[in-house]
Amino acid sequence: MSNQFGNKIRLLREENNLLLRQVAPLLEIDSPQLSKIERGERQAKKEYIPLFAKIFKVTIDELLTLWLADQLFDVIQGEPMADEALKSVSKTIKRKK
Repeated sequence: MSNQFGNKIRLLREENNLLLRQVAPLLEIDSPQLSKIERGERQAKKEYIPLFAKIFKVTIDELLTLWLADQLFDVIQGEPMADEALKSVSKTIKRKK
């Protein structure tokens, strides 16, 4: 499991001098669950992203990008054609803009 999102959340939490037990209730989860998100043992729900952004005063786009990257990585890791598939998706996205 890729953990760009979890690593970023931990970094932001530490930069803001907040403890797990201070942040977790704001998400309506417990501290062990937040710890697992930070360590990459559990994926955060997408609906947490705006809450994290508000708590840490960062953009939703910044966190959503990392969350999506982790999701994609988990789906394609170990696939021999992963690079080609990502290039194809990127071309499709650019055409639809």
